[in-house]
Amino acid sequence: MNRKIGKYGALLTGISVLVFALSMIFSLISENNWAFVSYFSCMFLGIGYVIFACSIYSLNKNDDKKALGLVGVAFSVVYCVLIFIVYYSQCTTINLNSNLSAETLSIIDYSKLGSLFFNYDLLGYGFMALSTFFLTFIVDTTNNKNKILQRLLLIHGIFFPSCFIVPMFPIFTANTGNLIGTILLESWCVYFLPICVLGYKYFDKNK
Repeated sequence: MNRKIGKYGALLTGISVLVFALSMIFSLISENNWAFVSYFSCMFLGIGYVIFACSIYSLNKNDDKKALGLVGVAFSVVYCVLIFIVYYSQCTTINLNSNLSAETLSIIDYSKLGSLFFNYDLLGYGFMALSTFFLTFIVDTTNNKNKILQRLLLIHGIFFPSCFIVPMFPIFTANTGNLIGTILLESWCVYFLPICVLGYKYFDKNK
């Protein structure tokens, strides 16, 4: 059952990442607004990743590393809560209320680089990076493909300092072009999608 739930979690995470990436591309080449699809898919990304993290922990056979796995799971929950606050507000309050003032939008509109909710989003993905870093230590590496998964999770964990520190400096502001943000997010999707694929195979083969 743990393996099956893990496969569902990896699959849900992967599909969400793919939909997120495609919706951003469509937003650039189409006149239609695909932002709602992006935000909606990211909420399922959070759910899928928590399932993914819990399932990796459930397969850990080394009691000495149990605390490391629990830390990874705990940080995955923090990530999920933060991004739900960000994206749920975009799909509800901002999407349904056209009378919000420019001052209000400068705080809660995720699409405005440097806004409070944009910074919350970066912080959330910082906690996701911390989660993958700690999960690295409980991945079963008897299989060579699992070693690749472990390394990808470890490298992803290195992004925490930048996600945590960048919002404290005027790097992303309201004057920063949205294209830059899109390129960065697309790059993250390209990196994280193989983690989902290898994660699915990890649960499929781990007896």
